[in-house]
Amino acid sequence: MKHFAAGAMLALFALGLPAQGLAGDVDPASVPEIKRSKLQLYLTPQDAYEIMRKDAAHTLFLDVRTRAEAMYVGMPTMADGLVPYVEHQELMTDWDERRHMYQLMANSDFLPEAESRLKAKGLTKADRVILICRSGDRSARAADLLANAGYTQVYSITDGFEGDAAKDGPQAGQRIVNGWKNAGLPWTYKLEKQKMYFPR
Repeated sequence: MKHFAAGAMLALFALGLPAQGLAGDVDPASVPEIKRSKLQLYLTPQDAYEIMRKDAAHTLFLDVRTRAEAMYVGMPTMADGLVPYVEHQELMTDWDERRHMYQLMANSDFLPEAESRLKAKGLTKADRVILICRSGDRSARAADLLANAGYTQVYSITDGFEGDAAKDGPQAGQRIVNGWKNAGLPWTYKLEKQKMYFPR
């Protein structure tokens, strides 16, 4: 039995995939508090890209940003769907002083929509789920929500789609440090209707 387990691990490494339950090459201790999730499973954008390139059939990859973000900023082409963790109010009348933007509200459709996408792909709550947001904090909160609902392998992309903002220099405040887009991974402005979220 030990030989079988060792052989299975070697096969996973030969494919270039993290073993089920391993967190890729992101050290959980290096993840900022705001980006930490209960399961402590993290991926870089490059890790997620390689998993989807080699094992998309056994992985659900969800973009958890708002519809406006996907529409105006673009979306990873490999994502299976857009399932917003939070959304803007329909009329956007309330302001978030802390974040300097219109108020976001919890999306009550998040859990049923995620489960619907999971089942449509023939997967279960024990299969790998990858989440991406703008910079890694909302995907961590969404991962916690899924974990509380019984999902066991929810990975958060710590750098997100746009990445972190530069702290100094001429581009201070701009999201140029890391992330899916800055890594040159495939993304598009041309959205596919079947991947998009529509309120229930």
